[in-house]
Amino acid sequence: MLIEILFVIILFLSPLFLNAYWIDVLNNIGIYAILALSLNIILGHTGLFHMGHAAFYAIGAYTTAILNTMYHIPILWLMPVSGLLAGIFGYLVARPIIHLRGDYLLIVTIGIVEIVRIALVNNIFGLTGGSNGIFGISRPSLGGLVIRKPQQFFYYIWIFLGISVYLFYRLENSRFGRALNYIKEDELAAEGSGINVSKYKLLAFVLGAIWAGFVGNIYASKMTIISPESFSFWESVILFVIVILGGAGSIRGVILGSFLIIGLPELFRQFASARMLIFGAAMVVMMIFRPQGLVPPRSRTYSLEVLIGKE
Repeated sequence: MLIEILFVIILFLSPLFLNAYWIDVLNNIGIYAILALSLNIILGHTGLFHMGHAAFYAIGAYTTAILNTMYHIPILWLMPVSGLLAGIFGYLVARPIIHLRGDYLLIVTIGIVEIVRIALVNNIFGLTGGSNGIFGISRPSLGGLVIRKPQQFFYYIWIFLGISVYLFYRLENSRFGRALNYIKEDELAAEGSGINVSKYKLLAFVLGAIWAGFVGNIYASKMTIISPESFSFWESVILFVIVILGGAGSIRGVILGSFLIIGLPELFRQFASARMLIFGAAMVVMMIFRPQGLVPPRSRTYSLEVLIGKE
């Protein structure tokens, strides 16, 4: 606990001694950490091989961009709208495929993110701007203060990350979180114990999609311009790697993975041509010597009464 407190103190003081470039790097780490936490509900806690998370991220960002540029609705008002539409999309795409397992589900989710990207490139309904994307997105405003500078976005993003960590921690230790963990460990046993497996899987998908939609809102307002290239399959791969490398199901592991995958490449930018080779080798080594991730979640055991909420 002491380490976590020191980390938070140093992190929140960092804008005082870092330049704008490194503050923006921390902003990107924060965005990916929130996205990875939303994927962690699906992949880490439920055990669903999902590699199309960038599709939900894109839905949230484009919802914000379209409604803000066309109707001038404030950015913060659009955050719940972006999450809601991303959640509805997540429900619609997950409902017919939720029974799939392992590699089959993985392949289908890859197809989903590509379908979304291609639809955005083809300027669906004349709303997405095609390959050029959407320009002129407003900045978020809090009590009359317009968030523009990297330092301001730093606190905006990392406070939201702190709220996300708290909520996901509570969720992890709730009845819902215990059911997801049970499904991940043994789906057949969970179903035999009376847990509606399909329902909980679908809820995990929708919850992860909603949170990714929130992050899409933050990203669109930070960049003020978005295009389909920002939501490619590669983004989903990065999120997948963050969760697996950090430790699937571990909140601390996801945050550490975000620092390693997003932050380290900036430290070794002079070796840009070899970065992917280094990451690939690191992943191979991890899968051989520490397949549970750098910071794996603590193993949990439950009695049947605790799991299903009976006395």
